[in-house]
Amino acid sequence: MALTALTALAGSGAADAAPTGAETLYAPSALVVSVASGEDPAQATVMRATTLVCAPRPAGTHPDPAAACAELRVNGGSPDPLTAPRANVRCTREWNPMTVTVDGVWQGRRMNYAHVFANPCELRSSEGVLFHV
Repeated sequence: MALTALTALAGSGAADAAPTGAETLYAPSALVVSVASGEDPAQATVMRATTLVCAPRPAGTHPDPAAACAELRVNGGSPDPLTAPRANVRCTREWNPMTVTVDGVWQGRRMNYAHVFANPCELRSSEGVLFHV
């Protein structure tokens, strides 16, 4: 699914907005962010998926592309810091795993990221907006 969404994104011209080769000012950044039910990214049932383009300007189907791109830039492209829970939220300890994935290209480099939250509450209480799709 992520590959299909990236192919559709590239085919729409959104990923080709900047010139290619030595003329470009921006390395390509086009990602698919998905939320799935289950703990194995290869077997989980995708519930929601969204596209995120960060260069040359934020775009895509993500609810807040500007904020999501800013979060990735601040963290050097790493989604890991965004999985931390906010301090003021408490969740039950049920095991109802939710897997988030980020697949695509970040600043010209391939990205294939996955993280498992214990339950939907932990996903909703995570820092930032990247996974809030």
